[in-house]
Amino acid sequence: MANALYGLGRQAFLDGNISWSSDDIKAVLVDTALYTVNIDVDQFLSAIVAGARIATSSNLSGKTSTLGVADASDVTFTAVTGATVEAVVLYQDTGVAATSPLIAYIDTATGLPVTPGGGDIIIQWDSGPNKIYKL
Repeated sequence: MANALYGLGRQAFLDGNISWSSDDIKAVLVDTALYTVNIDVDQFLSAIVAGARIATSSNLSGKTSTLGVADASDVTFTAVTGATVEAVVLYQDTGVAATSPLIAYIDTATGLPVTPGGGDIIIQWDSGPNKIYKL
């Protein structure tokens, strides 16, 4: 699957339920052997089984939104171990997986897939015109 925005995440933006600039937005490294994305059905982080969530970032920093283009500072996941990571998923963190809306699925980024070896994994967001994603 190519990079995409979750359909219900886009709806949450349009309904005013997600604010890129003010909400807690996190990234999670995902093992796609345990998670098959359903971009128009998956709604919350709980759709990604816990075993497929290899590592979770702290809140994204440096978030910007210019002309509908979302960007943020690069993310460092520290001391990552576990299964091979084939995707990065962005979500709004409510503190509960069953109510944390999924935003974006990214599986065609430089460096993916990556096999954790106990070191840091740095996600460098695209510097092109669409940055992380464009609404």
